[in-house]
Amino acid sequence: MDDKKKLFLLLSPFTIYISIFFLGPILILFVYSFLEPGLYGGVVWNFYHHSYGRILGWADGIMEEFNPVYFKIFLNSFKLALYTVILTLLICYPTALWISKLRPKFKIFFLFLVTLPFFSSLVVRLFAWMLLLKPSGLINEILLFLGLINSPLQMLFTEAAVIIGLVYILIPFMFLPLYASIEKIDHSLIQASNDLGGNNFITFLRITLPLSFPGILGGSILVFIPSLGNFIVPDLLGGAKVMMIGNIIEQSFLTARNWPFGACLAIILMIIVVTMLTFYVKLLSKYEKNI
Repeated sequence: MDDKKKLFLLLSPFTIYISIFFLGPILILFVYSFLEPGLYGGVVWNFYHHSYGRILGWADGIMEEFNPVYFKIFLNSFKLALYTVILTLLICYPTALWISKLRPKFKIFFLFLVTLPFFSSLVVRLFAWMLLLKPSGLINEILLFLGLINSPLQMLFTEAAVIIGLVYILIPFMFLPLYASIEKIDHSLIQASNDLGGNNFITFLRITLPLSFPGILGGSILVFIPSLGNFIVPDLLGGAKVMMIGNIIEQSFLTARNWPFGACLAIILMIIVVTMLTFYVKLLSKYEKNI
């Protein structure tokens, strides 16, 4: 048996798995997005492109009507995801830099603390944040006790609460790529910069930051994409006041029972994600060529 046949047999189970459980659902969504919605859910097997027109502007005005609110929700989702990336980066970069300079036994301990939230349910952790952020919650009680506020702040069901929740659950996805990139930096380069008269800021700006760029880029993608399509966090911490694209997809399938429109939104979101991943790969390859 030649090498090509061996490679084919070796990759066949993985290829079949990907085809059935990844490409299959995507193909179903794509087909459903071009079908007519059923009266009480499901689909009618007639070609119908007006679900896309409901977002992009060519709806028929009978079963589907163009509504610019969906475009605004897309923009709002981008905004919240971008804020999440910025905040997680500001939190994780100095933390990863600090942990990388610790002794090995302390590194292991702090890395364990970063991954510790994965050992508990996401929903339980978000309900804990609801208890903290509600008007009678611990945060408001402390602020009232200290005399910093006169009445409870409305922190729950706001965009700030959604951003806090997203940052909280996605910190490990930013931290781990950053830590891996910083840990791989050759410390002799930092020492050489110091020997040549560079202070800590110059060394960070010229050595540490450029060499950790792959971690920054990878962590940003890993945080941005889940933030963009997340529906659990805005559903629990945003309520009906903060809507993201993931919530609209969920409601289209479960509440409105408009499966083609939900599939259409999912396909558009997927196109955005694939475009961003393509941009990430090109940017990373360009960076590697310049090193």
